[in-house]
This record gives sequence, C-alpha cells and structure tokens, in this order.
Amino acid sequence: MHTTNSRDLFHLYGGKVALLFAALFLCLSAAAQPSGRGNYNFFDFQQKPYYFGITLGYNTSSFKPFRSSGFLESDSIRSIESVSGPGFNLGIVTNLKMGDNFDFRFLPTLSFAERNIQYNKVGRLAQFSQRKVESVLVEMPFHIRYKSAPYNDFRLFVIAGVKYAFDVASDSRTRQAESLVRISPSDFSLEYGAGIQFFFPFFIFSPEFKVSHGLGNTLIYNDNLEESTVLEKLLSRTFTISLHFEG
Repeated sequence: MHTTNSRDLFHLYGGKVALLFAALFLCLSAAAQPSGRGNYNFFDFQQKPYYFGITLGYNTSSFKPFRSSGFLESDSIRSIESVSGPGFNLGIVTNLKMGDNFDFRFLPTLSFAERNIQYNKVGRLAQFSQRKVESVLVEMPFHIRYKSAPYNDFRLFVIAGVKYAFDVASDSRTRQAESLVRISPSDFSLEYGAGIQFFFPFFIFSPEFKVSHGLGNTLIYNDNLEESTVLEKLLSRTFTISLHFEG
C-alpha cells in the first residue's frame, strides 16, 4: 500500500520550497534596504509588542490510512491508497512578542482542502473507487516561533505548535453518509515549519512552509460498510506554503 506522508511531501515539494526561498532572498533582501546595509526597517518593528496581519496559503492534504485485520479477510479490496488534493488558506495573523527571539502566534484560518481515499478492487479488470472528501475547515493554530538575529533587514525562523480544525462542510451527518466512509469533522494536529522574515518600511513579508500531522483518528467506523471495515484508522496530513503580510 502506498500512502502520502510527510516524507513524500518533502520529497515532492522540498526542491520547490528551496527555490522559492532562494529567489525571495535574492530579490527581496536588497529591496528591503532604503540605502546601504543594516537593519533599518527591523528596528522600527522591534519596538512593537504585538502586531497583526493577513495570511494567504496553498495546501496539499491527504490521509494516512492504517489497514485493519478486516483488510486481510477481504476478498474484494486489493489495496488502499491516499491521494492528495490541492487547497488554499485565508487567515488572520496575531503575533505577540515574548522577548527578542520568541513570539506567540494565533492564526485563525479558513482552509479549503481536498483529501481522497482510493480503493483498488478485485475484478476481471482493474477497478478503482474513490472517496473524495472536500472540506471547508475553520482552523485554530497556536504556534511558538523562534527567530534568528536579524541581518540586513531579514531573518530566519522556525515554528512549532498545535492546531484544532473543524470541517463546517462535513457530510458525515447527511442521509447518504451510511453508504460513505465517514470522516470526523473535528481534528487535532501537531504543526512545525520554517520561514524567512523580510522587513519593509511599512510591513513584514514572511514566506513560510509547514507540515501538519493529525494526532487523532478521523475515521468514523461503520461495520456495515466494507470500505470502512478494512480500515483501522485515518490520520490527516497537510503541507502548506503560506505568505504572511504583517505590520
């Protein structure tokens, strides 16, 4: 069985992220300087104990399926795969300084995501069926951010934290839910990532990438549905590239 996990996501997108940050570094670090070298813009923002902003992002989401003992007993399902889908995020940034190098961040976000479970069924010809989960998630991430010392009005940072998400478009309670693999609308995740801050005269521009690992089983078990009984649990996985505009 092939699943899309965080290692796959880094393999698929790690090169693109590195190129993105390299291009941003070359183009924006010079533009952030009004003249000469130094941390001119940084010192203006350093005086603020807190600030706000907006965040825009692109995400790719998937499940990590774990097969149950019922999978070994099934004579009709050959394999189960997770197929990732695209999405985007729109949110608000709230940043509170905790000394010179640490921040506490709260980023309430509306996230549109797509995750799919694909079943390879036994038959005369290869047969595939797919459970598509299209979600509109209200997300509540809480992060701690550690920042490096500034250099020429930019600096690096890493983040780590937790996130609660609720799917307001969940179909787990609809009439046809009994014929579908049901997914819980609530989920808790562990998140971590990294990024770069660029200090401009009137705002801070921060490209960032992060990985989210679901901590709880999102599968709502249905013993009357074979597509459900062959699964033990489903964990969510998300990779996000975000652009923060703060000031």
